Amino acid sequence: MSPRTVTARLLSLLTTEELAAIVAGKGPTAVLVPVGSVEPHGPHLPLGTDTLISETAAVRAADALAAGNGVDAWVAPSVPYGVTDFAEGFAGAVGVPAPALTALLRAIAERLLADGWRHVCIVNNHLEPAQDAAVRAAIEDLPAGAASVACPLAKRWARTLSDEFKRGDCHAGRYETSLAMAGGATVREGHRELRAVDVSLSKEIRAGRTRFREMGMDRAYTGAPAEATREEGETLYGKLVEMIVVEVTEGLGRA
Repeated sequence: MSPRTVTARLLSLLTTEELAAIVAGKGPTAVLVPVGSVEPHGPHLPLGTDTLISETAAVRAADALAAGNGVDAWVAPSVPYGVTDFAEGFAGAVGVPAPALTALLRAIAERLLADGWRHVCIVNNHLEPAQDAAVRAAIEDLPAGAASVACPLAKRWARTLSDEFKRGDCHAGRYETSLAMAGGATVREGHRELRAVDVSLSKEIRAGRTRFREMGMDRAYTGAPAEATREEGETLYGKLVEMIVVEVTEGLGRA
């Protein structure tokens, strides 16, 4: 079977010979590594919401890179565990230490580059600051253009997203619930009845509070999930796809 007959651009669906043919090609190649977390997202979203968002954005970006940017891009299996210190005390907060995540992602990136991929992009949508730092540390000192991080915490991308995201009250609120809807997650019934919670994570972090409960997020969400729509989620995915495409193409340009 040719790689071109694989319907989704997923690395896990390829055989070793198919993969070898891809990385041996003359054009630029890139592999996207979705990263997320296992943590509570209110009473209405699954524990794996961040991973779902990263996966959905990565799959769409791989298509965009291949179709419109001349990059043979594929999506590696996800890394579903992350740094989840903020959610301490809630059931389902299954995190790993930041150094462990950095070491794992570094090893994955190095192995993918050794396989012959021109560029590795780590796609992260778990927005805890320690997670972002751990992810970025994983690609430090790799060769120029070899790797990048696509994460909406970067200012250049944050300013393109929704007002709720910019305010920082976006954990399992309108922003993430819209993305979950558009990504095919099962949003639990009753989310339209959830009251809006006016807690800005960015402001709380600056104030020195680093746990959801001490921030006032008693049900592990902030923002307005009742206002979420699939249509807004589709719009937001367009922004996340653009983020990934630019990070990859810029990275390849530095190689």
